[in-house]
Amino acid sequence: MPNKSDNVYISLKTIFHEPNRLAIMSALCSYSNGLSFKELKDECELTDGNLSRHLKALEEAGVIRIEKKFVGTKPRTNVYMTDKGRESFIAYLQALEEVLKKAAEAISGSEEEITLPIPSIKPAGAQ
Repeated sequence: MPNKSDNVYISLKTIFHEPNRLAIMSALCSYSNGLSFKELKDECELTDGNLSRHLKALEEAGVIRIEKKFVGTKPRTNVYMTDKGRESFIAYLQALEEVLKKAAEAISGSEEEITLPIPSIKPAGAQ
């Protein structure tokens, strides 16, 4: 039995593990300039209330930043991934990749390494 420090399942951050939050963070990865509330709602196919609830949880965790401003006379809410959010999400994806590899190896019954189509991701500024 692996010791606790080697347990990859512990690295799966629950803040990202909820499917709608995973969709939100994945969408934000694709847009470095952030997304408006409406764009994010459309991209993730969520209702206003559902998106608001998930954004609040992500903001409280410090992984996104929400800016509210006026464009002309209309209010606009923009959502951005923070540096902490990017690093945490990368770590989550890497842990998830390890979990998927273990599952694939167990299903195949093979000891040889399984390669998944998930590229290695480096944090911003890493060489």
